[in-house]
Amino acid sequence: MKEISDYAIIGDCRSAALVSRDGSIDWLCWPRFDSPSIFGALLDEGAGRWSISPTAPFRAERRYVENSNVLQTRFLTEAGALLLTDLMPVASEEDKRRFWVADHEILRIIECEQGEVEVEMRFEPRPKYRQARSKMKNAGKLGLRFEIGSSLLVLRSDMPLDSSRNGDVRARIHLRQGQAFHTSVTFADELPAILPPLGASSREAVSRSVSWWRSWLSPLTYNGPAREAVIRSALALKLLVYAPSGAIVASPTTSLPERIGGDLNWDYRFCWLRDASLTVRALFELGFFDEAEAFVSWLLQATRLTQPELRILYDVHGNRPSREHTLDHFTGYRGSRPVRVGNAAVEQFQLDVYGEVLDATTQLVRKGKTLDRETQRMLCAFGDYVCRHWQQPDDGIWEPRSGKGHNTHSRVLCWTALDRLIELGDQGHIPKVAEFEKHRALIRRDIEARAWNSRLKSYVARLDGEQVDASSLLLPWYGFEHPSSDRMRQTYARIREKLGAGGVLLYRFRTQDSPVEGAFGVCSFWGAEYLALGGGTTEEAQGALQQLCGYANDVGLFAEEIDPQTGKALGNFPQAFTHVGLINAALSLSRRLEGRELLARRVPLRDVKHKRPEPRP
Repeated sequence: MKEISDYAIIGDCRSAALVSRDGSIDWLCWPRFDSPSIFGALLDEGAGRWSISPTAPFRAERRYVENSNVLQTRFLTEAGALLLTDLMPVASEEDKRRFWVADHEILRIIECEQGEVEVEMRFEPRPKYRQARSKMKNAGKLGLRFEIGSSLLVLRSDMPLDSSRNGDVRARIHLRQGQAFHTSVTFADELPAILPPLGASSREAVSRSVSWWRSWLSPLTYNGPAREAVIRSALALKLLVYAPSGAIVASPTTSLPERIGGDLNWDYRFCWLRDASLTVRALFELGFFDEAEAFVSWLLQATRLTQPELRILYDVHGNRPSREHTLDHFTGYRGSRPVRVGNAAVEQFQLDVYGEVLDATTQLVRKGKTLDRETQRMLCAFGDYVCRHWQQPDDGIWEPRSGKGHNTHSRVLCWTALDRLIELGDQGHIPKVAEFEKHRALIRRDIEARAWNSRLKSYVARLDGEQVDASSLLLPWYGFEHPSSDRMRQTYARIREKLGAGGVLLYRFRTQDSPVEGAFGVCSFWGAEYLALGGGTTEEAQGALQQLCGYANDVGLFAEEIDPQTGKALGNFPQAFTHVGLINAALSLSRRLEGRELLARRVPLRDVKHKRPEPRP
């Protein structure tokens, strides 16, 4: 199987496909990110693919069309050169009224730029995780039609197509310089299906899509460090937005391993509340107000359904994901099993999500938005819940399946939840509640006494514990500690000592019982951002950010983790949280260089004017 970093992503803000360096679409779920796969060769060689490439040996180069998510792969052979353009077409609402636009389409155009090259196309759909059969019918000019239950998949091309009895399609054609062919697959779960014309209309669809992406990107005025990486991260993040609801999925894939051949394989095609405040900050500060507001609106709507108790994750419509199960007939990426569908973490108890939701909502209010009475009541109910439950153990940010504990990060986010409610109350957005101030002070004292390990001279992962955790780097981000405080400088030094994976890479945690995995992408960027916020010099922060950006693949994408030995990508890909970490680190460094306020939010003075309790040993 190919390396995870050999893939690029195309999408239309409803679903996404992964395209390999050799022109094969090996992962596609339609019509939503979390729908069953149609092409699944990423996880099992027999689970379907759609490939277009030269028949002769070739070397491949690729890039995205500037400031867009339209992918171009150039194949170089001894006889000539080909250019493959891949995209899911997107269009403005005005264009949708003027042109035929399918709800779900992949468009592929291959053209000969030089010489003469033979091209082969292989189309092998294996719907519903290779568990369903499709009935194929040749509809002439309307293409090859594959019926999948009540849904319809249609393959069309302006080159001759040969189909086999098992429903696979093959095609070969010689292209000379200047010649091209166009091919499209559309999916419809409601008939009739819209089939946009091929040929010149296909090229117009490419132009419209490039214009759409560039128009979306136009509010971005960022000119700070790692600008190209920030732009690509913003475009990758936009691909993971489910436009009908505003939700942002963690990744478009499932079960890409954090350890090759191991069992750390999870389904990330859902939306985690854990990621909320960091993601909203990235979107707001880059200028994408519509996406940030839509995401917060989705958060508030999804959490209304279960208030005051919150789930850890939701599907793109704000519902509970289906129960986790395994695809035992899938071999897994390089033998990494099980292959999971659904995520059992939805059953876990995480107190940190209250801080994430309330911080994200507060960021929205800071931008001038108001809260209706129902939302005010709901936010206060969250605060009441935190006051009653903050002393309970929970499963924590990393969602281990080994039991609950008193996690420092969760406790800090409980403090954050009440801190943001007090801010909203002071500004008249919600009623002021005395209990919130009382419990915020109690939580701070508890953290300062029990989460600080005087022997290690570091904040630790769990209260009264002995292990450090990279999530402690977020204490300044939420305003609990100042980045240049003695405690934070000592914590950073201990994290680098205990969790350093070589260079600027960091593991998220390390214990004797924890399985070996890659360095965690977002944690490594948290380290760079900590330096940018004031924990180090600007030169240190710039060096860390530059080194980390060098771990992206050739089209600027990151997975969840990085193999410290090889620099290769591990885990689900591309990973929204890693790209959010990159954006926030760059934003904080840019603020530092421009002399602007460093912290995302200040520590309220009234909350820190008390003597620190004596730390426990």
